[in-house]
Amino acid sequence: METLPQIISKNAWEDPEKTAIVFQQRGKPDDVISYRTLYRCALRYGKVLQENAIRSDEVVIIVLQHCQDLIYSFFGAMFTGAIPSIMPFLTEKLSPEHYRKSLRSLFEVIEPAAVITYTEFESEIQQAAKESSVRKILIAEQIALQDLELQEAPGLHRSPQSIVLLQHSSGTTGLQKGVALSHQAVMKQLEAYQRAIHLSQPDVIVSWLPLYHDMGLIAGFLMPILLKVPLVLMSPFDWVRSPVLLMRAIHQYHGTLTWLPNFAYNFCAQKIRPSDLDGIDLSSMRAVINCSEPMMQSSHEMFINRFRPYGLKDNALATCYAMAENVFAVSQDGIEKPVTLDWIDRKKLLVEKIAQPAPQGDDAICMVSAGKPIENTQVRILSDEGKELPERVIGEIALLSDCMLTEYYKRPDLTQKAFLDGWYLTGDLGYLAKGEVYITGRKKDLIIVGGKNIYPQDIERVANEVEGVYPGRVVAFGVFDEVMGTEEVVLIAETEEPDVQRRQDIADKICYHVNRSSDIVLRKAIIVDRGWLLKTSSGKIARSANREKYLREFQGALSTEASTDR
Repeated sequence: METLPQIISKNAWEDPEKTAIVFQQRGKPDDVISYRTLYRCALRYGKVLQENAIRSDEVVIIVLQHCQDLIYSFFGAMFTGAIPSIMPFLTEKLSPEHYRKSLRSLFEVIEPAAVITYTEFESEIQQAAKESSVRKILIAEQIALQDLELQEAPGLHRSPQSIVLLQHSSGTTGLQKGVALSHQAVMKQLEAYQRAIHLSQPDVIVSWLPLYHDMGLIAGFLMPILLKVPLVLMSPFDWVRSPVLLMRAIHQYHGTLTWLPNFAYNFCAQKIRPSDLDGIDLSSMRAVINCSEPMMQSSHEMFINRFRPYGLKDNALATCYAMAENVFAVSQDGIEKPVTLDWIDRKKLLVEKIAQPAPQGDDAICMVSAGKPIENTQVRILSDEGKELPERVIGEIALLSDCMLTEYYKRPDLTQKAFLDGWYLTGDLGYLAKGEVYITGRKKDLIIVGGKNIYPQDIERVANEVEGVYPGRVVAFGVFDEVMGTEEVVLIAETEEPDVQRRQDIADKICYHVNRSSDIVLRKAIIVDRGWLLKTSSGKIARSANREKYLREFQGALSTEASTDR
């Protein structure tokens, strides 16, 4: 099996002028990067790393904006035999102190040999790297000016079983948990996923996703480049400021595939103005794939209703269950048939943890299928005791595949805990129905109230049904009540409703709706303004961080009645 640098090298020799990436930056002409350019610029970074005595198997941390040098440095590290790992860049939304602390923790565990960053960020890295393994901080602006290439690339002689890259689990903490992936694992994933989505060279992938997250790194970057499928790549920061850029890129380059986290469906549907879509044609799209966070049918409906007039086909909506530990995809739906919707009894789900089919109505919840496992991946649902559960019983999702992580890098303790008899324990909760995977929540987010297990995603799903709640912007967690001697459920929901009384009504309706649908008592439904909730680096609601924010801002200031942030 070929390694990643070998494939990049081969593509450059066989099709040197073929477009690998169309790189878009707002306000600048599109930069068309050929395989020859990609290869030569990567070799330039490889040469600099080699001259600075960075050896095979050493980790190179990349802290750069979404730019061409991020691409070249990533592959350059591979050519020198090092292991690249892309980190989120510090933005105005992140606390510098918290960011520095996370980097310091990362350096302690990962023990990188080098960091590639900008001049303006060098002092930040120096502070985080004090008394660490980092031997060299390399400045991207200086490397970009050099005209040299790596003549002998050690990375071309690495074995398929060797580690090619580290992905880091998203979150506000815990960056030190690095997912180590081999060349072989990456290529086996791409081979299986290529068949699952019927990917071929006439396709055009369009992506705005960050490269420090598995969905952006694998589906929206490595897969098209390695399989010689044209890629149109834009900055996530540009997309957030102007989401219509995605639609314009699809129109201009006849895009056929893109991946979106669920929130992006709502964001695009609500933020793109009709005047911005004049002349836009989305009919080339054959799959818009929902992945990375809980999938909601209401978001799909909002998205398709908004963009159907511009040629988007109803059957273009697709779904995927993925994780870095499996390189990317676990399952896929919506390619060969419409995405399956499973209407289940709300109370059975919340109380008995059974996904019992139910007719559509007030007492039913619509679950969106993530599809059947891709061909090289098996899925089981396990009980707390590790026993396999029957269909429609909710438990922990376990995986077995030929593209699994090698290890949590330098964390044998975490690696050992993650496996049971060779099966990887995902920590995700879900069920199987007719062979298709449905995700219901995360095991670690469990709330225990009076001895009863409560899964916050179940409550959040019900609260999202209340009119006035901003779709997908809800979080539930447990807070210990010393008087009652147990945890109490707290729910926070964002709204764009400015009226104080209307906000109180929304809070009351959430409590009523949740209490009616389960045997728990929700006393606190807190309504906050848009933007209050904190998200992880990959765009997911950060449950633990929002719990901490709640304790700082609200604890002690609220009664046990449903409350609003006024």
